[in-house]
Amino acid sequence: MTETEITLLECRRCSRLARHLAQVRKDHPDYHARPVLSFGVAAPRLLIVGLAPGMHGANRTGRPFTGDTAGILLYKTLHEHGLANQPEGADPNDGLKLKHCRITNAVKCLPPENKPLPDEIKRCNGYLRAEIASLSKSAAVLALGNIAHQAILRALDLKLSAYPFKHAARHALPDGRVLFDSYHCSRYNTQTRRLTPAMFDAVVAAIAQHITQRTKSA
Repeated sequence: MTETEITLLECRRCSRLARHLAQVRKDHPDYHARPVLSFGVAAPRLLIVGLAPGMHGANRTGRPFTGDTAGILLYKTLHEHGLANQPEGADPNDGLKLKHCRITNAVKCLPPENKPLPDEIKRCNGYLRAEIASLSKSAAVLALGNIAHQAILRALDLKLSAYPFKHAARHALPDGRVLFDSYHCSRYNTQTRRLTPAMFDAVVAAIAQHITQRTKSA
């Protein structure tokens, strides 16, 4: 574990979130209930940014999108496009390995009712800023939802109005990286059909093609 990861696990910058996690640990002593580290390869060609850990998903297991409904569609789709070695990721010990990509969240701690406050998103942005800064200039970033989209732009010191969020949008960023947008693959979005498997597949397919083209031209 790196020094940065140790620092993140010990982070208590947001008092409301720290209190909430303390209560969760008390109620569920077998849960991870700490800031959730990123998961994937060290030097990704794609960084996937979600919102925050889910109560009984990443907050329980300690791995992003693991153990909740959102992870079912995410990992299945990544596998279909050669970005994961298997289509399922329900347990941290299941052997899942990502290829060319890494998954993180705009907010590393579980927020009450899955709703982080604006100041909490801003306090956590430094971690995302560091993650994005470590990417190569040819890397892509996928925002799952508008909060993640805005957090990415803030981490890059870009104006939100210049890059509006829209599902399946593709934004060429000044540093050469490309930002892709998708509705979050949450249970609510998939159950209401706001985001269908076909819609999400199309976004990931475009990213996979982009990564392949960038790799060939490098």
